Amino acid sequence: MQNRRNMIKTLAAGSLAAGLSPLSSMAANQTQMDKLKGNINHSVCQWTFGKVPLEELCTVVKKMGLSAIDLLGPKDWPTIQKHGITCSMCYIPGKVSLVDGFAGKAFHDSLVKDYEEGIPLVAKAGYKNLICFSGNRRGMDDETGLNNCVEGLKRILPLAEKHGVVLVMELLNSKVDHKDYMCDHTAWGVELCKRLGSENFKLLYDIYHMQVDEGNVIANIKANHQYIAHYHTAGVPGRHELNDQQELYYPAIMQAIVDTGFKGHVAQEFIPTGKTDADRFKALEAAVRVCDV
Repeated sequence: MQNRRNMIKTLAAGSLAAGLSPLSSMAANQTQMDKLKGNINHSVCQWTFGKVPLEELCTVVKKMGLSAIDLLGPKDWPTIQKHGITCSMCYIPGKVSLVDGFAGKAFHDSLVKDYEEGIPLVAKAGYKNLICFSGNRRGMDDETGLNNCVEGLKRILPLAEKHGVVLVMELLNSKVDHKDYMCDHTAWGVELCKRLGSENFKLLYDIYHMQVDEGNVIANIKANHQYIAHYHTAGVPGRHELNDQQELYYPAIMQAIVDTGFKGHVAQEFIPTGKTDADRFKALEAAVRVCDV
């Protein structure tokens, strides 16, 4: 199974060429899910179903009642717009790096150029959230990383504010999946938000990643929800389905999110283990149901 980093590169390279899939018949025959409650805005990360043509993914998730797909670049926006689906988290095509981020001053000039190009594109398409990353530590302490991120992000925040785009830095675990990643604890990300002092910079709270690195998920969400623009899900351990084989109780987590007044999107980002596309999409439907509080 390709990891997320490699899959994003694959998506950026445009390797998801249109093709036939068993999902064609599944989408045609699938019955509409019971109406969702409307307290959670549901989304799904495309990379976890990366072998499925985007056209088919749109058809299936629309039938499930989902309103958005996560982590798409400009080349894919016309496709989802045709299906009445929004992009709940955008990225800049071909320029996404989880390791070479704003914590590294050597990357600032390149990142600023990329985001100066990308921010207006996001706004023009009518979207709001644009992902960014701290990148790796490379021997830096927390304070140096914070100072570097502030310096780099302040160069593009005025443009984001002008266009109404929110730069969203993802919290990722550094224990299992992303060794050496800087923004690996909620407290560090929140401190960065405070130092920047802008409503156009917030965090992507990945529930899976934060359970791995620090736990105490519900308490951290309640204490810091004003700095969170977006959520991702997956089962712990393994990053798979939200079933009884993993340790997180998602209904309680989702209720805590609803109780904060959150109006953004919660995107499923688990890696399905089913052998067929139909099995994988049944798992997605089940995960949406678990999270629909």
